[in-house]
Amino acid sequence: MTGRIPDQFIDDLLSRIDIVEIIAARLALKKAGSNYQALCPFHTERSASFTVSPGKQFYHCFGCGAHGTAIRFLMEYDRLEFREAVETLARHAGVKVPVGTGERRDGGIEELVDLTERVAELYRGWLKQHPDRHRAVDYLKTRGLSGDIAARFGMGYAPAAWDSLIRAVRAPEALQKTGLAIARENGGFYDRFRDRVMFPIRDRRGRVVGFGGRVIDDGEPKYLNSPDTPLFHKGREIYGLYECLQAEGHPAAIVVVEGYMDVVALAQHGIDNAVATLGTATGTYQVERLFQTTPNVIFCFDGDNAGRQAAWRALENALPAMRDDRQARFLFLPEGEDPDSLVRKEGAEAFTNRLGEDALPLSDFLFQTLRQDADLGSRDGSARLTARAAPLIRRLPPGIYRNVLVETLADMAKVSTGHIEAALRDDGGPRRPGKPAPPAASRHIARTPMRVAIAALLQNPALAAQAGEPSRWDANDAPGIKLLRQLLELLLKEPHLTTGAILERYRESDDEAALWKLATLDLPGDIEKEFADALQRLDDAALSQRKDDLYSALHGASFEDGLSRLKALNAEIRLQYLRDKQRQNALDEGEIDELNALLAARQ
Repeated sequence: MTGRIPDQFIDDLLSRIDIVEIIAARLALKKAGSNYQALCPFHTERSASFTVSPGKQFYHCFGCGAHGTAIRFLMEYDRLEFREAVETLARHAGVKVPVGTGERRDGGIEELVDLTERVAELYRGWLKQHPDRHRAVDYLKTRGLSGDIAARFGMGYAPAAWDSLIRAVRAPEALQKTGLAIARENGGFYDRFRDRVMFPIRDRRGRVVGFGGRVIDDGEPKYLNSPDTPLFHKGREIYGLYECLQAEGHPAAIVVVEGYMDVVALAQHGIDNAVATLGTATGTYQVERLFQTTPNVIFCFDGDNAGRQAAWRALENALPAMRDDRQARFLFLPEGEDPDSLVRKEGAEAFTNRLGEDALPLSDFLFQTLRQDADLGSRDGSARLTARAAPLIRRLPPGIYRNVLVETLADMAKVSTGHIEAALRDDGGPRRPGKPAPPAASRHIARTPMRVAIAALLQNPALAAQAGEPSRWDANDAPGIKLLRQLLELLLKEPHLTTGAILERYRESDDEAALWKLATLDLPGDIEKEFADALQRLDDAALSQRKDDLYSALHGASFEDGLSRLKALNAEIRLQYLRDKQRQNALDEGEIDELNALLAARQ
């Protein structure tokens, strides 16, 4: 259930790390009895309902239902893939992630990374030594870039020949998988990037996953990116973010610009907190990643019509990520200027002042744009403004920021906030504040013996040792009995597993959702007694069903067969009786011998 990483490693890793330590590095936790609490990072709330259990090694929000182990938390909070989350925890614990037996490493991804790293090294080497490198070097000098900055961003040069890379690497099929080679229709391959200054694109771990190439002359396209591959996705990566975090571990703000050269030019002037998207609009996923790094994001665009359109798309995609503790602003540069040209013209200090003084808050940019041709002195204009704003405000998560924008819109349109909330509820908009959907944790879960037994076992795995042999339910097909047997067999074999480790075993299985609900089910009183009582009721129900089935079958059975079945049933009834007395420590010596004999007969 854990993919190519062995289950045993996941178990060991979760036993080595402390989920409280992992989450406390990202949230403000407060002690609450034996657990810790915080405001949930996955939904907006005013009172803490997010609980972290050090004993069970998992978290659960009783408000929105979010739950998981340390692995799931990193996946959701840091937006990591499963393997990335495991590797992050492994580094924290000082261990190395193994490769699953008989599996290719991560589906071949690591091999592709090795290849792109090698290609990046080739490009860097060609910028220094290729006979045609002078045009690229001269171009970078005219842009005011130093050798140190070029080295910091790993910049390189792709020669003009059609097969420079293919001849150097001698693995055209592998290069095609990374998007660096293109297959010819009549056979063979050719290099995707030719006669370009090359910008390696690094992921959050610093691995080269793709490239951008800037043409040296006036050819088209001016910028060319790697295509989407198993390793690289334009809509997920952010150019310069890795370099930004290397320069500033916790930047106070991040500036989003439109091109590679803008990022590098700003860094050349000491502005190290600039990043760029890769030829696409800034998506919600990318905005969320930026906000995980800093609470302040400044979008910096050209002041022309194209720049404002790009800014508007960024605004639309930023809305779902706008929680109360985050701020997005928009800076529009003078006509004909971009960050590269402007910082060279007026210097770093003046450019930084623009970022601080001229950048518009998201709400100002939003309402300035929406009210441009709406006559707010008329009812028609107010209705037009409301109709335009409602679908955008709907995209905001619930919270104070959303409420402020509702009040601002109501004030502009000269209507009550109630009218605005009514407009927001149209077309499936969010519920009115104060009437949220019932939290997942508060929904009623019927406490059947099966659910209580599984819940008790999850919450106290040591109880498995008291349950007896799971094989006694082999012939039982009651709903849930198969899962109960699996859990007991797992814990009898691996008694060291924590609650979190058990649940991680069932990640992405059909039983995952049910197990998480039961892991957080409130079991009042003595959990050991609850577990024993639940097992007793399951045994009673199974025995009763066997009686009914046997009596039905006896009508058509021979005398000898019927007698044999009745003897077997009586032995089962007697065995269960003796087991009950054993649990109560009430067996006498003769009954102990009888119990052992009955158990031996079942072997």
